[in-house]
Amino acid sequence: MNAAILFACVVAIAGPASAAEIAGRASVVDGDTIDIAGQRIRFDGIDAPESRQVCRTSSGEAYWCGRTSAYALDEFLAQSRPTFCIPKGKSYDRVVAVCRRADGADVNSWMVRNGHAVDWIKYSKGRYAEEQREAIVSRRGVWSGKFQMPCEVRGSRCR
Repeated sequence: MNAAILFACVVAIAGPASAAEIAGRASVVDGDTIDIAGQRIRFDGIDAPESRQVCRTSSGEAYWCGRTSAYALDEFLAQSRPTFCIPKGKSYDRVVAVCRRADGADVNSWMVRNGHAVDWIKYSKGRYAEEQREAIVSRRGVWSGKFQMPCEVRGSRCR
């Protein structure tokens, strides 16, 4: 009987938020999408260059910025596993989530702060504005040269 009461207390304290969290080893799909245990997860409030998107360095040299973004994400996630994601909704059969590494580092913020993604104000309501300002001022990632907003490359509305 005491074990049952203890279990009920633990479940009550844990609450529904922990039950909804998705955790595991992440496989990178692109700069703003990962898979965890077969579950496709799109990062909430950010937009990374498309996989085949070409950007320009400050000297005008073309490079695959979408691939660069995905590689940077993969390296960042590999430094502290597993990845934990808190779902915020669904879009196109994907979970939309804010994710963090095992060490607590916010993945969405890191991608924007390092110029591997942009603050997608349409969905973030400016949540990553400070991180984006930092990336712009420091000329990190896509902000080191010229690029087209990922939403424009896809032909969708950015705002």
